[in-house]
Amino acid sequence: MGVEPSEASGKSLWPRWVRGPQEFAGGLTLMAIALLALWAARDLSGMRGYSPGAGTVPRLTAGVLLALGAVVTALGVFVKGPRSARSAWRGPLFVGLAILAFAVSIQPLGLPLAAFLSFMIAALATKETRWGQTTLAGLCLAGVCSLLFPFVLRLPLPLLPRFLMP
Repeated sequence: MGVEPSEASGKSLWPRWVRGPQEFAGGLTLMAIALLALWAARDLSGMRGYSPGAGTVPRLTAGVLLALGAVVTALGVFVKGPRSARSAWRGPLFVGLAILAFAVSIQPLGLPLAAFLSFMIAALATKETRWGQTTLAGLCLAGVCSLLFPFVLRLPLPLLPRFLMP
């Protein structure tokens, strides 16, 4: 995904006691995601006797992720590893923006438009996008989502934009 840096490139961002900067940064990132998930699941119900509540699996998953992040961070401290590589920013940026756009636009625009919009934003993640094919695939995705979620799965998602609702 990234390009290995040369050994002669500048000083490290990390203190001297961090021997594996990539592992250290990756572990910290995993722990931050786990803590965010634990915070997001704070209002969900937990275990009640033998029956799991809505927050049981998210909390368990976040706990495992937190533990794994701590192990990876410890590896970055104790095991010598490669220096931090330069990473591509375009893919994660546009995929994250697509997820955010879907979350923000699903209620005001409805499922078909929100799905199409988020698909087109995600397509910006690569320079190799063929826009004709991408538009056709986005329209197909929006159509399948419009049938699958409200009708097959019976989820209460709006199909029309809010301004067209009676």
